[in-house]
Amino acid sequence: MTELLDLDKRGSTALVTINNPPANTWKLESLRGLRDLVGELESDEGIRALVLTGQGPKFFSAGADLKTFAEGGKVAGADMARAFGEAFESLAAFRGVSIAAINGYAMGGGLEAALACDIRIVESHAQLALPEGSVGLLPCAGGTQWLAHAVGEAWAKRIILCGEHVDAETALRIGLVEEVVETGQSVEAALALAGKVDRQSPGSVAACKSLIHAARADSAQALPRERELFLGLFDTQDQAEGVSAFLEKRAPEWKGQ
Repeated sequence: MTELLDLDKRGSTALVTINNPPANTWKLESLRGLRDLVGELESDEGIRALVLTGQGPKFFSAGADLKTFAEGGKVAGADMARAFGEAFESLAAFRGVSIAAINGYAMGGGLEAALACDIRIVESHAQLALPEGSVGLLPCAGGTQWLAHAVGEAWAKRIILCGEHVDAETALRIGLVEEVVETGQSVEAALALAGKVDRQSPGSVAACKSLIHAARADSAQALPRERELFLGLFDTQDQAEGVSAFLEKRAPEWKGQ
């Protein structure tokens, strides 16, 4: 285990909390920790469901810390892209039911973590977005694939290509989340839903989940391509400008190259 993730087993449900305040950003350590933790839970026959949430009242997760890319460039980008893929694809493949308790802002890799889960419950004050295009990058942790499956092509384009932030009620309306609850209630609601999984046959849940995922089989080929194109952006001037502008709190000056 890593200190950046907290694990609390509550009966047949594993409550996993992203614990990297203030914004619960993902690091290599926490991504690899999540991958390994899901593997351990996978082999624990007593665990039937997994709830993922963020520490504190404001952030579920703000995604990757852009300082990592500003300081490490393409090499850091490759390491992070690989770690994101391994972590979230492991989460998506978890044999039980996974539920994201979105307790606040879910941005970039934060929203992608929620998209890797089977079900999403969001608090009324939360905002959701995939803003990578505003810094010259793209969602490399399943966002281009799983968002389109959840909300359809048009809304996926609106969120990714236009950088639109989505509030809780809009997220519910377009199918990005399945339930909206009041502030501070997402974990309780997620745990209550997870408790219902005990009534289901473990074998039936695993089989049905694999069949439901089969409906998005093309994503298995597209996810590696997503990471490949993400790394290609590190060879552009706009990527460096976008990250620098974000860290310097100014508008980027795009060159288209």
